[in-house]
Amino acid sequence: MIETIYIEEAILQHPRVDTITARFPQARIITCSRYGEVFNPKAQNFRLQKQKPALILAEKYKNFALPAPSGYGIGATRNYYFSHMLNCLYDCRYCFLQGMYQSANYVLFVNYEDFQDDIGQLCAKSPAEDIHFFSGYDCDSLALEPVSGFAEQFLPFFEQLANAWLELRTKSTQVRSLLNREPLPRCIVAFSLNPDEIATKTEAKAPSIPRRLEAMAKLQEHGWLLGLRFDPVIYQTGCQEQYQRLFEQVFSMINLKQLHSVSLGVFRLPESYFKKVHKLYPDEKLFAGPLANQQGMISYKQELEQEMMHYCTEQLLSYIPEAKFFPCAP
Repeated sequence: MIETIYIEEAILQHPRVDTITARFPQARIITCSRYGEVFNPKAQNFRLQKQKPALILAEKYKNFALPAPSGYGIGATRNYYFSHMLNCLYDCRYCFLQGMYQSANYVLFVNYEDFQDDIGQLCAKSPAEDIHFFSGYDCDSLALEPVSGFAEQFLPFFEQLANAWLELRTKSTQVRSLLNREPLPRCIVAFSLNPDEIATKTEAKAPSIPRRLEAMAKLQEHGWLLGLRFDPVIYQTGCQEQYQRLFEQVFSMINLKQLHSVSLGVFRLPESYFKKVHKLYPDEKLFAGPLANQQGMISYKQELEQEMMHYCTEQLLSYIPEAKFFPCAP
């Protein structure tokens, strides 16, 4: 899978680096001073790199846990996100990462303990208040788990924090490390879902919807809290019926007692990201849809956006109590 690994010189002797490189004995190893030398140059072809991304092992020095964007949350007043990794194994056409980054290579920050120190300090400052931490904002939380050991390392840490909630946002079926331990009461394994008819067109390399549902069923049986993330909702002919079937399929196997939350949001990209992604994929049908610029964000025309949100909201609230529902702010 990985043919080239870049390693920052300062972490060549890091135990986590040794563990990861041992998994790829045939990979070409290249050292660099800082990961930005490889990741940030502008003259890169994201689309070409996505065919065979390299892995960059790096150390993060600051901004470990950051305040989540406004409107991003599932019930807490204090929300943070943290990114142990930049970029994703999957190639979803609507993903904002391809508009944000110059490179399709994966950056994995190996100094997990520094993330944990920062998260622990945030929790200690407000011990009487629940704080939500979101992993999977700049990557998929679990897709690289066999290599990164991220969940395996972070779940025991979060278990010690009485006021911390962790969301693992994913499309992955890499859930073995979760099934091999007792579930964490304040951890939500949140799966991003779209109808099969849409996912097969827009979510390249991601596990199929049936495989994700199978992983969800195993986690639920083991006692984990689940989250459902219908975001982004994608428009195409017949999409209402397709989302209706998806909701029927999902809620036929979900135990509501183990469902923490459901979020809903339509496709949207900042204008600058959209221009970049559209240039990468000029023939992509998704970008030829009924889109409009709304205050610097590219989304569906307002009437259509409202219609989609209203329809899906109505459908979802026929299955779940409103207290579990979190529509994304535009």
